[in-house]
Amino acid sequence: MMKQIFGKLPRKPSKSSQHEPNGDALNGNSFFNSSLGPNSLNSSKPGSAFKFSNSGSHLNGGTVNSHSSSSANSNQGKKTDPLASHAGLMLVSGIYEALPGFRDVPSTEKQSLFLKKLNMCCVVFDFSDPTKNLREKDIKKQTLLELVDYISSVTSKFNELAVQEMTRMISANLFRTFPSPNHDNKLLEIYDLEDEEPAMDPAWPHLQIVYELLLRFVVSPETDAKLAKRYMDHSFVLKLLDLFDSDDHRERDYLKTILHQIYGKFMVHRPFIRKAINNIFYRFIFETEKHNGIAELLEILGSIINGFSLPLKEEHKLFLVRALIPLHKPKCASTYHQQLSYCITQFVEKDYKLADIVIRGLLKYWPLINSSKEVMFVGELEEVLEATQAAEFQRCVVPLFRQIGRCLNSFHFQVAERALFLWNNDHIRNLIIQNRSVILPIIFPALERNTSGHWNQAVQSFTLNVRKIFTDVDHVLFDECLSRFQEDELKEKEMQERRELTWKHLEDVVSSTTAASNEAVLVSRFVSSIAIATATATSPTPMVGN
Repeated sequence: MMKQIFGKLPRKPSKSSQHEPNGDALNGNSFFNSSLGPNSLNSSKPGSAFKFSNSGSHLNGGTVNSHSSSSANSNQGKKTDPLASHAGLMLVSGIYEALPGFRDVPSTEKQSLFLKKLNMCCVVFDFSDPTKNLREKDIKKQTLLELVDYISSVTSKFNELAVQEMTRMISANLFRTFPSPNHDNKLLEIYDLEDEEPAMDPAWPHLQIVYELLLRFVVSPETDAKLAKRYMDHSFVLKLLDLFDSDDHRERDYLKTILHQIYGKFMVHRPFIRKAINNIFYRFIFETEKHNGIAELLEILGSIINGFSLPLKEEHKLFLVRALIPLHKPKCASTYHQQLSYCITQFVEKDYKLADIVIRGLLKYWPLINSSKEVMFVGELEEVLEATQAAEFQRCVVPLFRQIGRCLNSFHFQVAERALFLWNNDHIRNLIIQNRSVILPIIFPALERNTSGHWNQAVQSFTLNVRKIFTDVDHVLFDECLSRFQEDELKEKEMQERRELTWKHLEDVVSSTTAASNEAVLVSRFVSSIAIATATATSPTPMVGN
């Protein structure tokens, strides 16, 4: 009986549980690891018992996230600020009240108030229900805005505890898992959803302020990079990169700016960031072909590539060959092609010797049946050729103009037009004229067929202009190509006539044979017409097979 009575009395936490290095006690240096009931905001009282877990805590619709980052583990056991610890205990006990503003406290207490406000903002509310926790959400929003103003106006260096608590609050609010079913379904046909309204996160009004807070904290001159890198470590950067897969374009824009600032401020993280982005690209290209943030990541890389020193490192060249060029392969390349083309062109402008590698890479992934993608490829090819020197141009001229010749004869008029527009570029036109003895024989048949048989009048007109350029530059070469083309056409016509006569002769022989024997005979059309002609010339028996 006595045990039952004592069991109902509230128990005072033991000292050992408050100072246990691996325990779940709440203090200024630990993450929130308690779990409250769904109605704890209204029903919890001082002295109530709480159930602890490692998955995070729920505060009447608000969630206090826990994180197992290396920064948290490496700093356990350090002395904490009393006010920061008190703020954490207030949250656990269900008290969520607005704290005084920074202007209302003496300068000596602002640092402690800063930590208390950071602790308050670690509570994450459920924004899927707009009617839930309205008062608490408004208090948190105002607190976040005050933190933004404070970071912008602070004039003293952030100490280690402030950096740690800032990182913890950022992690609690930003790092989350996106809903996979919706996410996957939307990305399956992302390149066909240009007219769809973009997805908007209902929590964005709060997330935006947290992102702004992180951005100002990173760029603040009062943030010591050597100190902050201990908490904004590799794990932090990886989780930040995971957020680039968000459906909300506003979030990706903020992430793009923040990651670029982190890359600039934390030089020690630069190789790791580049490697992590590479891994995202590899997984996208060779496994999933699903990711929302490829364009933003490429935009960051465009700025990074622009700052590469010369001569280029082998690591950067491998990145071009193994990641950037294969990014032309996915079906949804149109969603990020502009940024990709800029990165590719930056490499060629940095090192003109890479032009041959880039052009052959484009030819390798050249689309066969996607005309709109082919138009983009021709546009990118023009940008690359504009930065190409004569020596590199000569190395790839034959395969390049075989492909251009196929584009000239495309039935899609935009593909043909875009290919013909290459001659409007002075640099490319000069390269073509210098190598006309190789190029004109390759593309001459395409030019002649366009002038006489293309269905689009504009394509015919542009083709005549290109034809005139070659005529004016080298009339002798043009006449030779014309004579050779006419001979080839005559030979092709004669071959076609012989083929038709051979098949007609074969059909007559088969008809007479079947009429005499009344047996069905199957004639294979896959037999070479030349072989048939040879056989019929040397033997009266026709070639008939199954």
